[in-house]
Formats: sequence, C-alpha cells, structure tokens
Amino acid sequence: MNRRNFISSTGLATAGWLSTVNSGKPTRALSKQGQVDGAGSGYDLMREVARYRKLDAHCHVNLFDGPPESNIDFADRLHIDKMVVSRPIFDGKGTPADFIRYNDLVLQAMKKYPTHFLGQFTVNPLYQKESLEEIDRRAGQGMVGLKVYTQVKISDPLFYPIVEKMIKYKMITHMHSNCQLGLGGYRMKYDTGVRPQTSIPEDFVAIATRYPEALFQYAHIGGGGDWEYACKMLAGCKNVYVDTSGSNNSGHMVDFAVQQLGIHRVFYGTDNCYYQSIGKILASNLSDEQRKMVFFDNYKNMLLKSGNHVN
Repeated sequence: MNRRNFISSTGLATAGWLSTVNSGKPTRALSKQGQVDGAGSGYDLMREVARYRKLDAHCHVNLFDGPPESNIDFADRLHIDKMVVSRPIFDGKGTPADFIRYNDLVLQAMKKYPTHFLGQFTVNPLYQKESLEEIDRRAGQGMVGLKVYTQVKISDPLFYPIVEKMIKYKMITHMHSNCQLGLGGYRMKYDTGVRPQTSIPEDFVAIATRYPEALFQYAHIGGGGDWEYACKMLAGCKNVYVDTSGSNNSGHMVDFAVQQLGIHRVFYGTDNCYYQSIGKILASNLSDEQRKMVFFDNYKNMLLKSGNHVN
C-alpha cells in the first residue's frame, strides 16, 4: 500500500478525530456511517462535509489516482463540486512533446467530464518558444491557469516571458513549492535530496515583487514543509495565494495561514489527498462564512479575474 492510499484510507477517521480535538471536547471514535460515536454527540461528519460547496484548487489527473474516473469517485463521495486538474511534468525531460501530451490528457478529461473538471496546462520554460505557443493554444481551448513543477525556479529569468504571458490572460501561475523544516534551530538550505530547481518561499517573493500584477499560487502548505515560515514570508506579497493541500494535518495550520495572509488568499486544495484536506478545514477555528470562502468562493473569485465563471 503506497503512502497516498494509506492516508486516503485513514484520513476520514483523522478528520473526525481532529474535529473534536480542535473544539476542546473529548475525542470520540468515528463510526462506519461517518458519525462520531459518543452519547449525545449528534455530530454527523458526512453531513458537515456535504454542507459546503467545494472547489479543489489543486488536483491532478492521470498521475496519482489513475484515470479521471478515480478523481470523480472521490469528488462524488466528498461533495467536491469542481476540481482544477493538471498533469505536471513530474518526471522525465519535460520536452515540448511531453508537456503537449500531458495537456492533451487534461483537455480530454475536461471534455469528457465538463461538469467536474477545470483544466490547467503545464509548460517547461527551458523551451521558451514552444511554452509560449502552448499557453496561447491551451488558453484558447478553455483552460484556466498554469501548473508548473521543478524544471525551473519560478524566480528564474527564464520564467519572465511566461509570467508576462499569464498576466496578459489574467490567469494564475500555480507552482510546486518546498520549504524544509529546520533542525535544532538550524534551517536546512534545501540540500537534503530536494530537486535543486524547486521553488522556495524566497523565490515566490522575488517573482511576486517583480510582477505585482501577476497571480501566483504557492502549492500545498500541507505538503510537509515549514508552513509557518512560508506563510510569514508570503504575508506581504498580496498577489500570492496558498492552497492548503497535502497529507499533513498540522494543528492550526489553516488558522495560521488565514491570520498571516488574510482569508481571501487561502484556497482549499487536495493534491489528491482528499479526506484530510477537507478534515483540516473542518477542524479549523474558522467561522462558517470563512470556511465557505476557503472551500469555494476564494478560488471562484480569482477565476473571475480572467473571465472564467463557476456557478
């Protein structure tokens, strides 16, 4: 059993446990029906899950979960209205042939399941001409943003023409990120096996400062890194949003992100870690209205900037 499947099989119980821990009430077990056991608890977890519309700002097709039907299975069970899906250059050389093929897979999923998926395209700035042409092509096909991985740091000058093209379309650039934890008070300088071109918070600050009119998404603060440091670094960059995706359920992570960045700059996302990504928001101290904003409204409003509407 791989890590993602293990987390998926245990995450819903964790979500129920977290919901009681964060409230300060005694912990209760989760029943098979999604109800928290305990005399008079009256807490139906799945009813709570179903209360909120959800727009998943970070999801992948044809990567971790197999074909798009697997994504839809999770979406239907967890009442996720829309998934913003991509197939980034996770491995290989990332040639134009590679990223065109990956974008075709996303487009096929969008066309097959238009009520479920919004698509993001991917490119590789090492291939400038082909990447710029691909952005034009995919924007014309109805895709709503750019998802990039670790081929080039987001602050690298190679990214400047890409960012300028995204500004033209008023679309967000969604970048994989990493921010390693310190050890004994010493902050490791990203030299412990992380891909060398991985973008870190400082890279986001640099590019966001250079292009204040651009939109950026710092991926998965729940991905295992130092989310406190990342949120503090990004606090002053009003054009950088974060998504809460990832398999880690650190206590008060969502609350801390909202405190540092403001409620409007925090997106719900899963990165295909479905249960725990909902659980960490339900376990937060956010108000009902704030949860609605994180789960759905914030990303919907961001899409409006580029003329893309989600009902």
